[in-house]
Amino acid sequence: MEMLARIYRKKRYLVYFIITIISIGLPFITINGNHIFLLSFDHMELHLMGVVFNVQEFYLLPFLLIILFVGIFFMTTLGGRVWCGWSCPQTIFRVIYRDLIETKLLGLRKKISNKQEKPKFNIFSNDIKKIVGILIFSIIGLSASAVFLFYFVPPEDFFTYLASPLDHKILLVFWFCIAAFLIFDITFIAENFCIYMCPYARVQSVLYDDDTIMAIYDEKRGGHIYDPNGNKILQAPKKRDVNAECIACEKCVQVCPTHIDIRKGMQLECINCLECADACTAVMGKLGKPSLVQWSSPNSIETKTKVKYFRFRTIGYMVVLVLVFIILLIMGGEKEKMLLNITRTTELYEIKSGGKVDNDYIFLFQNTDKKDHLYSFRITNTDDIEIIRPYKDILLRAGNKMKVVVILRAKKSMGENTNTDATIPIIVEAFASDDPKIKVERKTVFVYPREDLLKDK
Repeated sequence: MEMLARIYRKKRYLVYFIITIISIGLPFITINGNHIFLLSFDHMELHLMGVVFNVQEFYLLPFLLIILFVGIFFMTTLGGRVWCGWSCPQTIFRVIYRDLIETKLLGLRKKISNKQEKPKFNIFSNDIKKIVGILIFSIIGLSASAVFLFYFVPPEDFFTYLASPLDHKILLVFWFCIAAFLIFDITFIAENFCIYMCPYARVQSVLYDDDTIMAIYDEKRGGHIYDPNGNKILQAPKKRDVNAECIACEKCVQVCPTHIDIRKGMQLECINCLECADACTAVMGKLGKPSLVQWSSPNSIETKTKVKYFRFRTIGYMVVLVLVFIILLIMGGEKEKMLLNITRTTELYEIKSGGKVDNDYIFLFQNTDKKDHLYSFRITNTDDIEIIRPYKDILLRAGNKMKVVVILRAKKSMGENTNTDATIPIIVEAFASDDPKIKVERKTVFVYPREDLLKDK
């Protein structure tokens, strides 16, 4: 029965291990030299599945945020606060510090199954152990904060910057501040963060329905422990059903990390860690009965039927997630390997001898590819405007940007109205001379003076 009692705990620890390995390893995985996910404020780049997007292509971020939030809504509607108990870094670090360091290594707590009893620090040796425990976790905290920064500063850059720390003080400040908050949070704030500070706990109740999976005490079998006003009636046997199976061992209460009694019903503090289910399984297993605390839904417990996973809410969230993901793939697949911004100078035009008219532009080229390229451009919608400057192709190194002064000239008279300047729409196609697949089109205008100004020349 002991093995059955710890079935959720063992599965949860396995999930913790997998998440930890993925979180640490992901920043080091690259595809063609690009990261799986990296939001670099230093290089102003977003790496997504091996594809690099420049800051001007950050239009993908809203889609990522939509996937994140809709994914949270979907996960909460389906499995309650399963994220909190099975994936949240706060929970994982608390298990490491409270159950491994404080309990197993240092013996500050008597046993993992009793989380209600706080460590006592009135003995000098325990105070030393507490300090040692904080120091041990500080190493973990510094490592964890570095891994977090790897998603914003590539690991290869991070370690290079550490070689000259005085030249990268901002990075060090972020690193130590994140680590300091993590250490203080895990060692002092503890589960109070989940109860009082976590915003996710405040929105979960509006996302729940009667088919949401959560840790539930079966009142039909165990009997009512609290009256409708929240007062405990367990000590008044006459008020309880004689067939109630709960033996008031309080094991489910002792093991709860957020210090609640699951028998009181759904509560904001419950993080779905299922420690109470494991504890009850051990006790009821000795009596040859199933656990009174189950990971199920209210409807399933009430009707004794299977959990209804597919319903209007969950299907709706899945449809939205699939649609947004498809849009993200389509837009991500249209990534441009060259960026071009065209800006006109403050001077509308310049009239040269012989009635020639020039317009000046500032072209901002950026090579977002991993290779150097030679860039050129042409006017695609008219043959009456020629390129005067630049005279040759523009060499641009991989990842670099360059401003280029461009002069266009009208070959013949293009004015259509003698009283006003003419604005002629033009389409500029910029392309890589050494790779015909790399090209972009931009629209701008060529301004031509009215006829009387040309006659004066």
